[in-house]
Amino acid sequence: MGSTADKASGKANEIAGKARQGVGEATDDTSMKAKGTAQEAKGDAQQVKGEAKDKVEKVVDKA
Repeated sequence: MGSTADKASGKANEIAGKARQGVGEATDDTSMKAKGTAQEAKGDAQQVKGEAKDKVEKVVDKA
């Protein structure tokens, strides 16, 4: 998966996780809130991975 795909998937997971947390909060569903938090964290990690790939590609391109 390329850096752009990682960042896009990460953003999508982050948004979906926040939505899940909101539904969990509104319905007082602690399991839903926890799953949303985990999904948001996964999205954050995917975005970091994409940014790291970008940095590596820039270094390789300069070489």
